[in-house]
Amino acid sequence: MGKIHEALEKSGRVKELNRLASVEERVHPAREPGNEIKIVAPKPEPPVRPTAHERRLDPHLVAYHDPNGVEAEIFKILRTNILFPKTGTPPRSIMVTSAIPGDGKSFVAANLAISIAQGIEEHVLLMDCDMRRSSIHTRFGFDERVPGLSDYLANKIPLESLLQKTVVDKLTLLPGGTQPPNPSELLSSQAMKSLLKEAKSRYSDRYIIVDSPPPQLTAETAALANYVDGIIIVVRYASTPKDMIRELLEKLGKDKVLGVVMNGYRVPTTERYGYGKYKKYKKY
Repeated sequence: MGKIHEALEKSGRVKELNRLASVEERVHPAREPGNEIKIVAPKPEPPVRPTAHERRLDPHLVAYHDPNGVEAEIFKILRTNILFPKTGTPPRSIMVTSAIPGDGKSFVAANLAISIAQGIEEHVLLMDCDMRRSSIHTRFGFDERVPGLSDYLANKIPLESLLQKTVVDKLTLLPGGTQPPNPSELLSSQAMKSLLKEAKSRYSDRYIIVDSPPPQLTAETAALANYVDGIIIVVRYASTPKDMIRELLEKLGKDKVLGVVMNGYRVPTTERYGYGKYKKYKKY
């Protein structure tokens, strides 16, 4: 302010001199005591808590819980083998079954359905046709008594009201429904055949995964085999008797069998690619 101050003083412009002094002494409000600008750290986002439905999800849905994990990668390989066969067209309806209970057919059916639905374009309808011991719906967090396929076939309940959206985008579930006294007759009926045919024809990008009981123990699986495009057999490593697998193949016929999923198999460390795996798929 030195030279300007002297010039104004010489010219007699005292008022301007006083105004400049006032401006010089004025303090910005933000600099006044108590008005300092404070840097406030952003509040951390609250953790995303799973819903009650998500908490009931089966932890064995490995393709959903850990899509980049070892087991999920095995199901991606299985998916690729199914959707991109070396010859012919990919099957649109696939039945998953086993020689005996406990081999893991429902586990494979559920995770295969998730894996296909995680594709870019594919939609999946997962049908629980094991009406005697339906369990797929509880794996996806639904109540025990949710109605489903048996209620559609036996009581003509509209199908649209029975379909359940799952936590997986593009994956729809049709539960087994109320346990009926005549599952063989229901699954062998013309209504069941029409249902599979309509589900395939309505949407060109939809795949149907059918979880069915062991055919050696029930009659309905052999009937379902006539309605689907392909069959996957699940066996448990070092557990499923070979003669029962042979009988199952003879019963279902080899034409529709896409392959065998060996559940419980652990690949030796020297054969792993980056990580371990414990399931194996082989073309029959």
